Amino acid sequence: MLERTKQLLSNPDAVDPRILADVLCSAVELLSQPDNDFSWSSWKDTSAAVSEVQSMLTLLERGVLPDRVPLSSLFTVTGPIQEVSLSSGWAETFLKVAERFDRAERQLWS
Repeated sequence: MLERTKQLLSNPDAVDPRILADVLCSAVELLSQPDNDFSWSSWKDTSAAVSEVQSMLTLLERGVLPDRVPLSSLFTVTGPIQEVSLSSGWAETFLKVAERFDRAERQLWS
């Protein structure tokens, strides 16, 4: 479990346009864990969270860069993924994934 997340975090200095897809896959993995607590996030449950992230991943896989603002809002401080991570026990992992998102964001939207 969490194979994409482990792969993403195993090379902290990687700079590659595909990193955004890896970040989104990692977010899906993390949000799909059993016993996640969504009560502080804007999502009702796992299905809603995964659906939103997956829709952005699907765009990316089709060669379309998702809109920056809705995507980056997922990874911001007190954004919905962080809220789930804090209440579900994987906040440190989220921060590492968010750092990778920040790197990809700078690379793709600069």
